Amino acid sequence: MDRFFDNYIMTPMQKIVSDRIRVAENRDRQGVAEARETLDTAYRWLNDAMTEREWATGGAFSLADCAAAPALFYADWAHPIGKALSCVHGYRRRLIARPSFARAVDEARPYRPLFPLGAPSRD
Repeated sequence: MDRFFDNYIMTPMQKIVSDRIRVAENRDRQGVAEARETLDTAYRWLNDAMTEREWATGGAFSLADCAAAPALFYADWAHPIGKALSCVHGYRRRLIARPSFARAVDEARPYRPLFPLGAPSRD
C-alpha cells in the first residue's frame, strides 16, 4: 500500500503541481490530464479498498499510512477527491486527525501561500 500511495497518488499529484511552476508555453496539458485520470482511478480504487478498513493495511496504523498522509493531503488540493468517495474522505480525515500529522499540518500553515496551486482554506 505504501507503493500505491507513492506511485498512484503522490506521483500524479506532483505532475500537476510541477506543471504549474513551468512557464506557460512549456506546460504539459496532456501529461496533467493523464495525471488527473490516474488520480481519479486511484481514488476510486482506494475507496473500494477502504470500505472495511480503518487504516491502509487494516486495523493498525502502519508505514503505508505514513505514505498516505501527505499524498492524500496534497492530492486533494491538486485534484479534489470526488464527493461520492466517502471512504477516501473518511480515511483522509482520520489521517489529518492523527496527532503527529495534525501537528505537522498546523506548523506548516504559514507556508501554505507557497503551494503553487494555492492552498484551500480548509484542512
